[in-house]
Amino acid sequence: MKILITGNMGYVGPVLVRRLRESYPDATLVGFDLGYFGNCLSTVGVLPECRVDRQIFGDVRYFPDRLLSGVDAVVYLAALSNDPLGQVFEEATLDVNYRSAVRIAGQAKKAGVGSFVFASSCSVYGYAEDGARTEESPVNPLTAYAKSKVWTERDIAGLADASFKITCFRFATACGMSDRLRLDLVLNDFVAGAVTSKKISILSDGTPWRPLIHVKDMARAIDWAIAREASRGGSFVVANAGSDQWNFQIKELAEAVAQAIPAVDVSLNKDAPPDRRSYRVSFNKFKQLAPDYQPQVDLQTAITEIRDGLQSISFDDENFRQSKFIRLNTLTHLKAMGLLTDNLEWTFGFKPENILP
Repeated sequence: MKILITGNMGYVGPVLVRRLRESYPDATLVGFDLGYFGNCLSTVGVLPECRVDRQIFGDVRYFPDRLLSGVDAVVYLAALSNDPLGQVFEEATLDVNYRSAVRIAGQAKKAGVGSFVFASSCSVYGYAEDGARTEESPVNPLTAYAKSKVWTERDIAGLADASFKITCFRFATACGMSDRLRLDLVLNDFVAGAVTSKKISILSDGTPWRPLIHVKDMARAIDWAIAREASRGGSFVVANAGSDQWNFQIKELAEAVAQAIPAVDVSLNKDAPPDRRSYRVSFNKFKQLAPDYQPQVDLQTAITEIRDGLQSISFDDENFRQSKFIRLNTLTHLKAMGLLTDNLEWTFGFKPENILP
């Protein structure tokens, strides 16, 4: 088996590659990434990309057909991955997250790839206070990031057939330790605050709802999707990926972190404007489709792993929201250095002709 992973040098990619290396020890794993966050390492030891058979540095906006030769499955992780990025770099977000995903799905089908897995998001539900959202619920994308996910799901649906299975996972909000940790995710942010300053600063009044999923459980779901039989959902599947037990209010997450890490002060911003994103999600469909690939990591384990991971690299930056572990900070810094254009292309190359065959 040959599996191509776009965006493998981000937050989810290193964890996914570990999982696939275990599940498919004889597979050829190929990574394709632009390398924005290559130096944002949060673990010591082996460079994560040493676990793939081939690492290609390239831009999904200029993805060449020839790289799909012999590929059995494509996992599309490539994305500008949160709402602040989408607000600052809206056109690039739509190019990378949406237009390129649709184009590469089409390229993959023409090349004879059998399985295409797209990392979508529960953020497509936007604001929904009237019960848990199912896959049949109306979507309400409030940001460029969420819109890019909805539009990709819509536009690739027609490509699916008996020989080309497509799985779109609407992932809950990610959390957990990774070789390239993100601290612009709610639980990770809270643990970082607790570790570095003994303070958790909630930017809202704490009442919004968020479903969460550990990054290892995201990898577990993708593992299932790569080789799923068409009898499990048909040629095209959209599924919420997560666990019903992981629907939390923001303040509940902060309280859980404070219980796990002693002497932590939790503060709310009671004067904050209402958070436009608040939703609970039902994960019953995914449970029925993939009963053997359900989330296994619990909240306390996730908190402990992040705490221990940060301590293992002696992370003590109380101003971590200004650090390289915030994705917008990294891109803004690279742009200020003249290394990225306004549309987030490297100023020194990465066109198709620069990619080795």
